Amino acid sequence: MSTDTTRPAGRPMVMLALATVGFAVNFWAWALLSPLGPRFKELLGLSAAEQALLVAVPVIVGSLGRIPVGALTDRYGGRVMFPLISAATIVPVLFIGVLGQGSLVALLVGGFFLGVGGTVFAVGVPFVSAWFPPERRGLAIGVFGMGMGGTAISALTTVKLVRAGDSATPFLLTAAVLAVYAVVAWFVLRDAPGRTAPAQSSMARLSAAVRLPITWQACVLYAVAFGGYVAFSVYLPVYLQSAYGLEQADASDRMAGFVILAVAARPVGGWLSDRMGAIPVLAGVFAIVALCASVQAFTPPLMMLGTAAFLIMAASLGAGSGATFALVAAAAPADKVGSVTGLVGAAGGLGGFVPPLVMGAVYGRLGSYGVGLALLAMVSALTLLLTVTVVRATAQRRQEVAAR
Repeated sequence: MSTDTTRPAGRPMVMLALATVGFAVNFWAWALLSPLGPRFKELLGLSAAEQALLVAVPVIVGSLGRIPVGALTDRYGGRVMFPLISAATIVPVLFIGVLGQGSLVALLVGGFFLGVGGTVFAVGVPFVSAWFPPERRGLAIGVFGMGMGGTAISALTTVKLVRAGDSATPFLLTAAVLAVYAVVAWFVLRDAPGRTAPAQSSMARLSAAVRLPITWQACVLYAVAFGGYVAFSVYLPVYLQSAYGLEQADASDRMAGFVILAVAARPVGGWLSDRMGAIPVLAGVFAIVALCASVQAFTPPLMMLGTAAFLIMAASLGAGSGATFALVAAAAPADKVGSVTGLVGAAGGLGGFVPPLVMGAVYGRLGSYGVGLALLAMVSALTLLLTVTVVRATAQRRQEVAAR
């Protein structure tokens, strides 16, 4: 059946736009606690460990929650799950804004349920993938992935809104935007024509997805690509201040540039995957990251070599994140894309926690970040080897099966 008859002209782009907005809005809510961490530390007398826990809880829940949410999306479709996730996220946002800022326990409870907003990624990938033909899915999923920029909205606005209003202002505004989106999504979003709910239970589909070779291979790829992006977006200011003596504002601005470039490169990775195939793109990405991390391990002058190394890594990690899900859309069975996406998305979110811990431990023991960056180079080189051998073979087998 042709795409002209099953997908009305213009409808896929409308669905992509709404899905991307939903991703950004929910990620905006998901990231509300992080910018206020220093404020809560001062107001509640939190230790550094308690502050780190407060920021980490929504991220961990949002990452692991993608696994069941991806399976539910396979079952019920994005037309149900997008407004459902958005509406559910309103509850913890309002709780924290109105009632939950008086104690660490209340913030942790609110942060736990705030993690629901971070699961929306597992809704969007199968939803968007179903609306586009195979030769355009990489770009479409990459564009959807730009919704991760919702975390930047939170970083840029949350503290300013507290100063302009009061402690509840950013939460009330975000809850209102979530409510508007949930209503619009309920009335406008539609699943792609021809989508059928799988007959298996969610647990059975998850079990089947776990057994797929592409699932665990993509988990490794995304843990390195997206995990690397998350790690640098969190740890880069600390690194720049310690290694180069930059002021906090200067280091934060450079981190923002890293994030923006990585977000912008994500659809480029998808587009290149449509043209060249995901495997060559991913191989190039991990080769470049290995090279740039090796250069940066020697702490070169920040201008220009160090800056160039980090910006090239940002673009590569963003492109690699987009290419990974172009690979998932091509290599995973259509009725299991949501389940696979949930598992892979969880791996990427959790992958971002490991590098900062390693970097901090290495710096604390040796007084240098060089070994940590050398380890990143080694991991990237090993991931490159995995990509051109095992992952390539899996993708080729999937193409042969599809061609029969």
